[in-house]
Amino acid sequence: MPASAFLPSPPPSTPAPALPDLSSPQAGFSFSVGQRLTETCSPSDALVAANGGSFLGRTGTITTPHGTIQTPAFIAVGTKATVKAVLPESIAALGAQAVLANAYHLYLQPGPEILDAAGGLGAFMNWSGPTFTDSGGFQVMSLGSGFKKVIDMKNVDTSGPDDAVAPGKERLAHIDDDGVWFKSHLNGDRHRFSPEISMQVQHQIGADIMFAFDELTTLQNSRVYQEESLERTRLWALRCLEEHARLTVSRVGKPYQALFGVIQGAQYEDLRRKACRDLGAMPFDGYGIGGALEKENLGTIVRWCNEELPENKPRHLLGISEPDDIFTAIENGADTFDCVSPTRVARNSAFYTPFGRFNLSGARYKADFGPLQEDCDCYACQNYSRAYIHHLYKAKEMLSATLISIHNERFVVKMVDDARLAIESGDFFEFKAETLGRYYS
Repeated sequence: MPASAFLPSPPPSTPAPALPDLSSPQAGFSFSVGQRLTETCSPSDALVAANGGSFLGRTGTITTPHGTIQTPAFIAVGTKATVKAVLPESIAALGAQAVLANAYHLYLQPGPEILDAAGGLGAFMNWSGPTFTDSGGFQVMSLGSGFKKVIDMKNVDTSGPDDAVAPGKERLAHIDDDGVWFKSHLNGDRHRFSPEISMQVQHQIGADIMFAFDELTTLQNSRVYQEESLERTRLWALRCLEEHARLTVSRVGKPYQALFGVIQGAQYEDLRRKACRDLGAMPFDGYGIGGALEKENLGTIVRWCNEELPENKPRHLLGISEPDDIFTAIENGADTFDCVSPTRVARNSAFYTPFGRFNLSGARYKADFGPLQEDCDCYACQNYSRAYIHHLYKAKEMLSATLISIHNERFVVKMVDDARLAIESGDFFEFKAETLGRYYS
């Protein structure tokens, strides 16, 4: 759909606009803090020192028009209005509380107007629970650069140019202060995303929680560019709020959609804290911690952000699912997080167990008639053997991806649910040590 299909909006003003009164019961969105990790578990001085600062983990409840989310919670990713290879009924049965879809992909196909006509994302995909959409900014930038470095969480190298293009690739995205021009990865058509268009698209998609349009930077961008980008994202946040307020008022009869601001700043403490102070003063409903996060400093960066962000609003960490990262995120104050990894690795035969991740394609599974994981309560483990799913994978049958995906999603969802229970019961740090000790043994 061309950008011209969307109605023009009034020019943005500098002050953050006032949103509808979220204290009203009609708003349908709220967040309440439950129990704090430091109160239930009393971490030792040695643990606090090893973490680099106080633990900010907590439990909580996010209330949306389509149900509640008990946090911490892992949000299953349904990029194109489907968790790949898995029925929505199966996603509900394995315990997932919410699903996150991608505004960029749904904008290109089938188009946001189709979801709007269907009654919104949940109705379109037959999912009755809470839903999220990201802004599309990550895909616009990552697909536009041609570099895998956009998801690189290990290497900090700012020696190259900020607008580098991968060898043999064409830059598909061009950013300016007003927005981004990009070419569709599907057919090469040219499109425009701006803060206003992202809000219009996400309002039409109709998720309960959506994210402000931001600029993704990488660990390879220079400090100067990070500063420029941070200011651009701040100004875009104001424009998103203004357009969100306008659309909320104009779309009479639609459930309220919460808007989360997105925190950037890469690996720089001062930039992360500045972004949190700037956006934390704006009337967002919650916050997403995004951008490039150097893996070894993930906990530190999340803690920097959550030391600055308002305590009475939820924080979502974008794009993690490895067990060590999950525990690090939880203990430093992330309430929700998402990742495509459980289903992505499943399509390549990888399955999670308490003792690590294994590939079912191996010959040793050909006559292994045990479940993917002993004592797992998921549908796949209760009904199918490793030998059968190994056969399906070798025979290139799609059912292999479905069964392994169900198990992997259940594994991660249950691990996070158990971490939440461990905060409440006061044995989070023991549970973490036992779980990670087994998984990485």
